Amino acid sequence: MIYRIGSIILCLLLSSVSVNAQVKQTEQLEQIWTAYFNQTRLSKKWGVWMDVNLRTKDEFAKDLSIFIVRPGVTYYLNDQTKITAGYAFINIFPGDNHQNISRPEHRLWQQIQWHTNYPKLKLMQWMRLEERFRRKVKSNDELAEGYNFNWRVRYNILSQFPLSRKRFEPGTFSFVLSNEVHIAFGKEVVYNYFDQNRFFAGFNYHVNKQDAFQFGYLNVFQQLGAGNRYRSINAARVFYFHNLDLRKKH
Repeated sequence: MIYRIGSIILCLLLSSVSVNAQVKQTEQLEQIWTAYFNQTRLSKKWGVWMDVNLRTKDEFAKDLSIFIVRPGVTYYLNDQTKITAGYAFINIFPGDNHQNISRPEHRLWQQIQWHTNYPKLKLMQWMRLEERFRRKVKSNDELAEGYNFNWRVRYNILSQFPLSRKRFEPGTFSFVLSNEVHIAFGKEVVYNYFDQNRFFAGFNYHVNKQDAFQFGYLNVFQQLGAGNRYRSINAARVFYFHNLDLRKKH
């Protein structure tokens, strides 16, 4: 299992390096990414997922870029491993080839997430498959009938390192590093099989045993559909993670 995961990571990183070497036109943006994540465990085996995201477009506070709401249902294989499936609605605010109108996107998604904890390190990984239905665009002012469709695979690995002797206890901080690779595929994907890479470095403030306030620097390197166009985003990322356990206590 570990060997297989390592092989996947190596292949994705090599793909990322290859894409970076082919950069021709790169758009630079500065954004703010905010999000609220909730995972609520209802029983030994079942729970629910919800996350809500809002991102700005450029110059950190200029206009809005994307709004996402993503509910899901979770099945717990055990306390460390869970499977989630759900739906996501994405509103892409005016920009690019739809400058005067928002473009909606609908997604189905399936995910496996697993945790590995050590005394001085916490690891979280997930693999997600998305089925993306993006509304077609007729002009800057009008949407067309129908949707473009493609698949996307995302792999995320996040590590936490405690910054105090009271490791991961409420009121303490931990240092966070994470990387997430997106690979797109499907009949309508021509150039950008490598969709994007997201690298994050920042901090977790442990509000209590379940919740964490996370903030730091995010870099997104994205290949656009034209093939020779790329986007580099430098963002301030602020997330809040809210976890609830509603199982009956015995």
